[in-house]
Amino acid sequence: MSEAERERPADFISLTELVPDALLDIRYHSTFNFVGEPIDGYLEPIALITGQAAEALRRVSDTALGQGYRLKIFDAYRPQRAVDHFARGAEDVEDVRMKPYFYPDVDKRALFREGYIARRSGHSRGSTVDLTLFSMRAGRDVDMGGAFDYFGDLSHPDHPGVMPEQHAARMLLRQWMTNQGFRPLSTEWWHFTLDREPYPDTYFDFPVRR
Repeated sequence: MSEAERERPADFISLTELVPDALLDIRYHSTFNFVGEPIDGYLEPIALITGQAAEALRRVSDTALGQGYRLKIFDAYRPQRAVDHFARGAEDVEDVRMKPYFYPDVDKRALFREGYIARRSGHSRGSTVDLTLFSMRAGRDVDMGGAFDYFGDLSHPDHPGVMPEQHAARMLLRQWMTNQGFRPLSTEWWHFTLDREPYPDTYFDFPVRR
């Protein structure tokens, strides 16, 4: 990895600078994630992201606020050292403490083979975000019919096993994101990448901190 990839470019910002109404639930700074421990590189529970992606998310947030929702962010920029930590966690097949929460129906030995874990992540390019909607009227997250980072077909946006209102909520989030230039992922309802991302071929490794 080059020195440039270890340094934070000037156009990476804390998302809440542009989207102050966004809620943060940065799971990889905590123990509540599929590894079960704070992940390397997450020094503070903030969401870093490129300025271009933040501007697009601000427009999504404006739309959501007008409809009574706020954005809740689980993850944005992810350093390569965190991806490496994921890989080590997946390779430790004896450690299944988080299996009941995140991969109850998947053998941990299959996480790489089935594509749940990879050696590279689009998050490391800085313009990918994992998020959901928070209902201001209900005072809780919108029911999407499945949890963030759940390893299984239930996470596919069009999974037939979710209730109609859950599917509608997934599609609402998807519509608002794609309207502002994000592309969805076919296997995760929460995952979106800016189409015209400024660093399409660079995987950064600077830590997440202010």
